[in-house]
Amino acid sequence: MAQTQNTSEQSSRLLIDAGPIGVWIVVYNVARMFAGDQAIYIGTGAYMLAATVALVLSIRIEKRIPPMLVFTTIIVLAFGALGIFLQDPIFIYAKPTIINLFLSYLILVSLALGQNVWKVFFSHIFELTDRAWTLLAIRWALWFQFLAFLNEVMWRHITDSVVPESARWFAELELSEAFWSNAKLGVMVLSVLFAASQMPLVLKNQPKSPDPEDS
Repeated sequence: MAQTQNTSEQSSRLLIDAGPIGVWIVVYNVARMFAGDQAIYIGTGAYMLAATVALVLSIRIEKRIPPMLVFTTIIVLAFGALGIFLQDPIFIYAKPTIINLFLSYLILVSLALGQNVWKVFFSHIFELTDRAWTLLAIRWALWFQFLAFLNEVMWRHITDSVVPESARWFAELELSEAFWSNAKLGVMVLSVLFAASQMPLVLKNQPKSPDPEDS
């Protein structure tokens, strides 16, 4: 029963995480057909709404306030609102970098202070040894650093928007805003694959199954 509940919670978590990205991709690409440069703001508005709905659904399903999702939703709303209000897509382009660096340093600082915020976030799903929680937290912190770097490389080389030439790192690399926008799906897939690659660590450090008579 506990395993079934964990599987259900993980499936709901995936839907909540993937839903706003799906909304973003669909709305942005449809808006590009008739709104041109405004598509980035229309897509952002839809993403902000979807992220808020996902947070509410997460609270209802888990019957708790998920702190990580609250933090990321606040950043999504703040930078999305700035980008729309100022009509400056740079705030929108940089948002994934800010979110990923925030999560990475939140993990690393908590470990430096003798705590493990990753365990606090997910101990209701997994039961692991302290060593396993530490290894898992460090791996995710490094992954978030990689995602931040990847986003920086992509948005700094968008050539059909307002990104200044001075922001570019590689002169030969040229990307479109549409590529950056749709790459969110690829990033999500990469993150799912990374999470799956951590399952051996999780399964190896699961507590022993209780005796059938105790059940």
